[in-house]
This record gives sequence, structure tokens and C-alpha cells, in this order.
Amino acid sequence: MDSIIFDLDGTLWDSTEIVANAWTEYLNNTEHMDITITVEKLKALFGRPMPQIAEKVFTGRSREEQLRLLDNCCQAEHRALLKHCAPLYEDLEEALQTLSRKYQLYIVSNCQAGYIEVFLEASGLGRYFTGHLCHGDTGADKPETLSILIRRQGLKAPVYVGDTMGDFLSCQKAGVPFVFASYGFGEVPAPDYRIERPMDLVRLFI
Repeated sequence: MDSIIFDLDGTLWDSTEIVANAWTEYLNNTEHMDITITVEKLKALFGRPMPQIAEKVFTGRSREEQLRLLDNCCQAEHRALLKHCAPLYEDLEEALQTLSRKYQLYIVSNCQAGYIEVFLEASGLGRYFTGHLCHGDTGADKPETLSILIRRQGLKAPVYVGDTMGDFLSCQKAGVPFVFASYGFGEVPAPDYRIERPMDLVRLFI
């Protein structure tokens, strides 16, 4: 094992409350749409590629309009998250600090371009990560995005830490061992490893 690749939402932080409020405020006040985005709805959607989220939230509108609305919602969430960092999971920085002494750390997410950069700036944790890649950067699904990062960085034996069945299936397709963050948004019945908080990674791998 030479590296650890992390999912973002539900694994490193929980941005759903700030994002839900930012999307709702934007849609109500700027687009004059009577739509309320809830935390529960976002938790069910996070982890999907952005076009799928757009289709679920803005059903019945043209694909072009769905993507326009979602892009503007994402810009609103970026501004909100840079003002107020979303809650980080318990002892996250301590875990990253310890793990980064032995392993290269990365982030791979299905999020939009710029979102990982917002996390790194808002949280102040950028110094612990060697690199990152997302769906917004590649236009590819998560297995392919994961594989692209592994090839670009020359990784030989990474593991992936995520919180959904989609993460697990992506790792199976990419041939990467999966660590299930059980404190996140999803359920995975038979992961390779299971953690209940970020510091459990230190127990597993240090």
C-alpha cells in the first residue's frame, strides 16, 4: 500500500446543510422557483455524477436548463462554503496529519470542478493532500476518474475510502480495495475494511 484516496462528501466533511440552504436561496431568490432543497434529499443524491443530480432535482426541464440551474446552484454553494466551512468529521485533521507522514493522500469525487478546491481552502487541509481529481475535471464516471488519477500519479497500491455503495462498486470496477466510512451517507454490506471515524484509518494502516 502506497497511498490513500478519499471520497469527499460523507467521508471528509458533511456540507449538506450549507449546500441545501445555498441552493434553496439561489433558486427562490434568483430563479424565482418554489423549490426547497433538503438535507435528506442531498444525502440521497450526493455521490452521483452531476448530470444525474441535475436530472433528479430539475425533472421535466430540458437537459441544457437542468445543467444551467445546477451549475448556478454549485457556484452559490462554493461561495457559501468559503464563508463558512462545513463540519469536518471527528479528528479528521489529526488522522490526515498522521497518515500523510507515511502515505500520499488524494481525493477523487463525482463532484463539479472547483468543489474539491473549495474544500481544501475552506478546511485548511490542503497541505495534507498530494493531488485530486473529480467528474467535473474528467467528464468520466468515478471508476474511470479513479483509474485516471492512479495512472497519472503512478500509484502502485492505493486504497479508497468512501461512504456509499457507488463508491464500493467503483472500486471493484477499478480494482482498488475499499474502506467503508460507516459514519457517512450510505450503506455497504461487505466492504474490504470498515471504519467508524477517520482515526480508525490510523489503527488500520499505521
